[in-house]
Amino acid sequence: MLVRSESAQAAVPIWFVTKETWPRIRESLPLSAQGFAGACGFEPKPGRSQILPGPDGEIAAVLFAIESVETRTRDFLLPGQLAASLPPGLYRFANSPHDTSLAALSWLLSAYRFHRYKTSSGDHPRLCAPDGVDAARIERIARGVILGRDLINTPANDMNPETLEAAALTLAAQHHAEAGVTRGEALLEANLPLIHAVGRAAEKEPRLVDFSFGNESAPKVTLVGKGVCFDSGGLDIKPDAAMLLMKKDMGGAATALALASMIMEAGLPIRLRVLIPIVENAISANAFRPGDVYESHKGLSIEIGNTDAEGRLILADALALADEESPDLLIDFATLTGAARVALGPDLPPFYTMDDALAADIGRFGTDAADPVWRLPLWDPYDSLLESKIADLNNISGGPFAGSITAALFLRRFVERTASWVHFDIYAWTPKTKPGRPEGGEVQAARLLYDLLEARYGTTVPAGTPDNWEKSAAETVP
Repeated sequence: MLVRSESAQAAVPIWFVTKETWPRIRESLPLSAQGFAGACGFEPKPGRSQILPGPDGEIAAVLFAIESVETRTRDFLLPGQLAASLPPGLYRFANSPHDTSLAALSWLLSAYRFHRYKTSSGDHPRLCAPDGVDAARIERIARGVILGRDLINTPANDMNPETLEAAALTLAAQHHAEAGVTRGEALLEANLPLIHAVGRAAEKEPRLVDFSFGNESAPKVTLVGKGVCFDSGGLDIKPDAAMLLMKKDMGGAATALALASMIMEAGLPIRLRVLIPIVENAISANAFRPGDVYESHKGLSIEIGNTDAEGRLILADALALADEESPDLLIDFATLTGAARVALGPDLPPFYTMDDALAADIGRFGTDAADPVWRLPLWDPYDSLLESKIADLNNISGGPFAGSITAALFLRRFVERTASWVHFDIYAWTPKTKPGRPEGGEVQAARLLYDLLEARYGTTVPAGTPDNWEKSAAETVP
């Protein structure tokens, strides 16, 4: 995390330069440093860095080039590149990048490594908390993202339904949230038949984790995250290449837990509910089959057109359950469709909502947080593609087009009472390292939503809040 130190001036200064500011900053450097930078061919091209030595061979300063102010697509996370490239030591920002808070956050996110199965390579560069930034807030967000990344990166043999449940309950316990779990045959008794059907073939029984936090009279915000710990495709089995990254199919659950961690640690004045349907889509004698028909929690009958479209089934039950409470805002996250990746690639998740004002806010906060998303339409004419001849609807459209849209339309059938609902079809993975985003599991959309919720509902805990809220706001995850 960020270093708080009264001796920050002893840390190595990092000078951010652009093509406009480089001449002035260069003139302020000692002649020896100017000469060294010139001899090394340093130019203020975005992403270029240069270490400047002191008289005794120590690191005296670092130059790092960022985009000019007028650049249309500035990468506010670019300074995080330094966390992965500089030698160990203590550093400080000598001047301001375009966004100091995002630069410091990117440093923490870029420094992330998944070391559960591999020994750490040793010390890493550390950053002093920059002046004028809310270091505690930046660290809160980073902790949430790191929690989600660790969950996604853990392979399915160690991140099965039992361990994902345990991770969710541990987070709930850390913040004194009220939590419960419905497992196995009890899912049928609780009228959650789709979660049961999808997960019953696995060694570890299916389950639903449900926890709540905050004042019951506060605005209700509910998060739902798809928790498919591994997706073989079921009887419509995936080819081997498509199975390689299926440990990340619980990325929606990881994202919901990451956002919940940020919210609870901050003690935002909302009534938070988190629903995580957890399964493994496996193959055995009792696996659900193409052509089967199941009732849903809402009462709609679903014909199974493809067992590899299982995520929308478990979300359907969870969304219908959440909708019964009529929350002010209902958000779901799911690694739902390959069609979303074809349309927008791995870095730009689509989202769907019928609330135009919410959509505008999501787009704005996504841009401001360097956590980009893109709205796609809930196109009503495509709703007919989900028709079934023997049931209320099919879980797939049966055609090759608009796969992400039809999946979102399927989910919409299970949300009626909620004031505002939004669905994020995330990838939860970074294929190639970028500043702030190391290769591997990634939490997408959680940072922008934390900013949005903080702005919409404020950060002040309301009067009359129960003691458990105050405790959870003070006791942060170490």
